[in-house]
Amino acid sequence: MPTIGWFEILIVVTIAIIVLGPKDFPIMLKKIGSWIGTAKKYINNIQNEVSNIDIEDNQIKKKEDKKDES
Repeated sequence: MPTIGWFEILIVVTIAIIVLGPKDFPIMLKKIGSWIGTAKKYINNIQNEVSNIDIEDNQIKKKEDKKDES
């Protein structure tokens, strides 16, 4: 898997400043940051739901095992 180094990041930032202009570049960074934050919230929510489902399944299995022992 290719890695992105500092030089590649510098090139992308330079091209973005040239294309967007110095006035619009900070606005675009803010929008990108907002999108990343929203994506992280969604991913965290999904991970929590999967974790809760796993915990519920384990609790159900323990209850079933206790009933089988009786």
